[in-house]
Amino acid sequence: MKKLLAILALFGAVGWCAPTMAQDKPAAPAAAPAAPAAAAAAPAAAPAAAPSATPTPAPTPNKGDVAWMLTSTALVLMMSVPALALFYGGLVRSKNMLSVLMQVFVTFSLITVIWCIYGYSLAFTEGNAYFGSLTDRLFLKGTFDSIKGEFSMAATFSKGTPLYELVYVAFQATFAAITCCLILGAVVERIKFSAVLIFMVLWFTFSYAPVAHMVWFWPGPDAYTAANVVDATNAKAGLLWQWGALDFAGGTVVHINSGVAGLVGAYLVGKRVGYGKEAMAPHNVTMTMIGAALLWVGWFGFNAGSALEANGSAALAFMNTYLATACAVLSWMFGEWVFKGKPSMVGAASGAVAGLVAITPAAGNVGIPGAFVIGTAAGLVCLWGVNGLKKLLGADDALDVFGVHAVGGILGALLTGVFNSPTLGGPSFPVDWFTGKITTAAEYSIWGQFLIQAKAVGVVFVWTAVVAFISFKIADLLVGLRVTEEEEREGLDINSHGETAYRM
Repeated sequence: MKKLLAILALFGAVGWCAPTMAQDKPAAPAAAPAAPAAAAAAPAAAPAAAPSATPTPAPTPNKGDVAWMLTSTALVLMMSVPALALFYGGLVRSKNMLSVLMQVFVTFSLITVIWCIYGYSLAFTEGNAYFGSLTDRLFLKGTFDSIKGEFSMAATFSKGTPLYELVYVAFQATFAAITCCLILGAVVERIKFSAVLIFMVLWFTFSYAPVAHMVWFWPGPDAYTAANVVDATNAKAGLLWQWGALDFAGGTVVHINSGVAGLVGAYLVGKRVGYGKEAMAPHNVTMTMIGAALLWVGWFGFNAGSALEANGSAALAFMNTYLATACAVLSWMFGEWVFKGKPSMVGAASGAVAGLVAITPAAGNVGIPGAFVIGTAAGLVCLWGVNGLKKLLGADDALDVFGVHAVGGILGALLTGVFNSPTLGGPSFPVDWFTGKITTAAEYSIWGQFLIQAKAVGVVFVWTAVVAFISFKIADLLVGLRVTEEEEREGLDINSHGETAYRM
């Protein structure tokens, strides 16, 4: 009966929890969903042109942009399965390897399905400052007209440069899915598989979707048709976008969001049996290194793809991602060498992830000097995060989700406000999207932007912590969070899934 209630709760959350949000204000009839700090939805049709004998044709997507975004989407998918699964899997004990692979694989699939049912609509359609409309893109309606053979368009950061909305839907689906998968690292080796699924549905609905909307939703550049509509158009965006918070590819939406949720989970699920008393060394560091390497490759789609075009912004994000990660590998390694006596492969792999995390919000928002500083700082700060800070917090965050993703995401988000400044080599940001005028070095306030970034970090930190706490508690009430001590000692592979990763 308890398992039946768990299944009903899981699917009930899909059909019942989401409709409680974003129904009070339907999306504007002619508007398509917006894109992220990389783009927003543009109208499905071009603005009406002045009367003429020959109407101006609506802009069509550039095939190079479409090809790049399809490639980026596949790269981000690779970041979860197999990259994250292998990275996490190698770090646990062999008796739990298969359970980690299963949790990542199934969570990624579950969130992808929910994203296409209502998640995309909640995150990237017009609603209010916190949520989009549930109905505008429910089951992705309106993205493709099979009778007319027409596709709806989403906007990029350039006026008159649309992208097929379905490409954007798929791209953002991979972001949503990997964010949920990241949380798993904090609670592996002792959490029930059924509890994972219930938690994921709830947390995705009430934390990921609204945070993505608050940070990334805006009406798109083509909506800024005149100077007198700028303020009204800005008011349609998500809360943190309205504040002017900068997040190129997910420092707040992905890393702080998941990292804080992971820490809450570590507290509520409790410490592993024998934690601090028994050896819990990674069972396959080679596999972890392979996972980290695949993450590095896939992250180019994650960061450079967030430009939504194959242009200079993508090139800058690509190079910053490449450079910052290498800097973080070196700084973590040398830091570990100094403080622990030996540089480890697990440390180098963790340094790579730390650099990737920290440069994510900054990728297209800072120049090369910023990449050097952010990457180097990330390696050292996250090394402290998984050692000194972890001891202070006292939680069994098994795979250091908070120490790497939350700490690295906070560092990157704050330093984005600093190194976005033109005086420090950054590209700055537009004064408004109608004129396209960029904030000059004389006008840019580093302290002012830093405070905006800090406020955004604070909102996301508190929001996800509250939602994660409630979601874990609901899962606990329905099915319980932990396996029994006997099952934990024997391993989750055989007890949760009836299989083992290795047959010796």
